[in-house]
Amino acid sequence: MNGVYKKTDLVGRRYGALTVVEDSGERTGHSILWRCRCDCGGEILAVRSALQSGRVVSCGCRQKPQATPTDLIGRRFGRLTVTGDSGERKNGSILWRCQCDCGNTALYRRFELLSGRAVSCGCAPLPAAPKTQAEDLTGRQFGRLTVLRRAENDGHGHPCWVCRCSCGNECTLPALRLKSGRTRSCGCARRGPAWNKADLTGRRFGRLVALAPVKRGEGDRPGAIWHCRCDCGNETDVDATSLLQGRTQSCGCLSREQSANMHDHLHYQNDTCLERLARVHSEGKDNKNGFRGLFCTASGKYRATITFQGVHYHLGVFTRREDAIRARLEAEAVMHDGYAAAYDRYLVRAARDPAWAAENPFYYKVTRIGEQFLAATNAPEAPPHTPGQPRKAESA
Repeated sequence: MNGVYKKTDLVGRRYGALTVVEDSGERTGHSILWRCRCDCGGEILAVRSALQSGRVVSCGCRQKPQATPTDLIGRRFGRLTVTGDSGERKNGSILWRCQCDCGNTALYRRFELLSGRAVSCGCAPLPAAPKTQAEDLTGRQFGRLTVLRRAENDGHGHPCWVCRCSCGNECTLPALRLKSGRTRSCGCARRGPAWNKADLTGRRFGRLVALAPVKRGEGDRPGAIWHCRCDCGNETDVDATSLLQGRTQSCGCLSREQSANMHDHLHYQNDTCLERLARVHSEGKDNKNGFRGLFCTASGKYRATITFQGVHYHLGVFTRREDAIRARLEAEAVMHDGYAAAYDRYLVRAARDPAWAAENPFYYKVTRIGEQFLAATNAPEAPPHTPGQPRKAESA
């Protein structure tokens, strides 16, 4: 029968020191427990998989022998002298009887003696670990902090030092924070200048004029927020940091005007900014991989991408950086360079024939077929070029 072992399947076979005698008639799950006789005379029940895999090779007589009763007798560990096996066991380990110098007797396991965890019956404490001398930081400078003197250790036992900041405050800090550079001031560097000492009344910041300091909440520092009037007539509250660092220069009207006038300074055609294309090529890269449109994956390969007319194209993942750059440049030749060249030819034709330009607005569309990019445009085709002859510039 398939999947069912015969009772005599293993009878007579040997596995290590074991000889299979018979089916014991017992089961563990769906497995037969075979009765096996060991060379030492003992018997054991084992399943087929344990015998054939070698996990069971004896009745247990071949296990690693315990330490002999005379293994540690006479040896000295600290104030203890091992006198013999007590006959007791703890988790299968021998408990050795030890005589302490004070006259008491104690029982310890082998590893406790050899590791140094047991050196007496308890009458003497374990030897303390040697204390390292803390480095003297007195007088040293860490950022804005100057170390004055040693302080008490903190709750974790770390040495601490009293420091004076350049702003005049004193603080107590662990030596680890000072030497690692994690703390370089009493906190004044993080908070910035003392705004409560800076009088901004009447000062101009862009379109804003500071009128008076305000306090909007319990946590606000005096002078941290100022009420300002904008040239447009609106009034707003601005924090002193944004005013002094130039991050805020109006009530918001300046950014709205700049956004409204952006299209007067940029040239868009078919959802494509010509100035942006030129800037991409001049910058050369827009990430840490040294080339625009390349990204390093977690496996160390290079992923190439490109975005054109609001569509993001995945160019592939490459093992070599050179292959990823080549794929990006080939896509740019169609999308960026091809677009700019086609638009230049369109402008030349439009200047010659305004009526045609009015009826045929410029378009440039890219279609992807497999791994290739094809462009369709209504710009005039480029004039044929004879190899070896200089190109003639078109004129309007």
